[in-house]
Amino acid sequence: MTIETEETDLTVDELAARAGVTVRTVRFYSTRGLLPPPVIGPRRVGRYGRRHLARLALIEELQRQGMTLAAIERYLGGLPPDVDAHGLDLHRAVVASWAPADVETVTGQELERRAGRPLSEEDIGQLTAMDVLEKTGDGSYRVDSTLLALGVRLLDVPLSPEVILAARTTLIEHSRAAAHELSRLLRDAVAERDARDVKSLTAHMHPLVVQALLTTFQRSLRDELRQWLTEPPTQE
Repeated sequence: MTIETEETDLTVDELAARAGVTVRTVRFYSTRGLLPPPVIGPRRVGRYGRRHLARLALIEELQRQGMTLAAIERYLGGLPPDVDAHGLDLHRAVVASWAPADVETVTGQELERRAGRPLSEEDIGQLTAMDVLEKTGDGSYRVDSTLLALGVRLLDVPLSPEVILAARTTLIEHSRAAAHELSRLLRDAVAERDARDVKSLTAHMHPLVVQALLTTFQRSLRDELRQWLTEPPTQE
């Protein structure tokens, strides 16, 4: 998979530092095919970008959920070959939703380092409204690490904060309804099984449900946008 040149501005050391892993880990994932190769720049130096960073974050999240390396390889192999950094962030956010919120307290400097960019007071306000972070009394921030990357990406979306928050509310409401119905179906299907079998089945279902949700939503949204863009304007 090719990474766009304009996105590739990190050395392997910078990529590892931003992702919170070692250079050895980056190289190991690369040899296993979990990371696409870097773009080779001047002096034969490999350059990495946003898609590499987002893919590393997704791999680390899948590991936190207890998936084996083989399972992670299968999961990544099922992603669209042209999935971009935003799509990877979405996958990570959905995968992370299976676990309790990963909330940490960090300084303003550490927050900007993890965000990968300076954050204005307006940015902080928007991230706070999205429940990504909360300012504490001593000037530090309580940050939901699983949502930070997605929240920062949303800062660049050319929509008002009110529209973004309304969209968030809609997604939460419909996701909860889908989760409730899916939970009911699974509960009825395994009602007579042993508790250990239920736990094992649930663990195997997690990645399948994540991919099914994202694939279904992406296709539905694509169809809606296609219909919206091809509909003739209404006559008043």
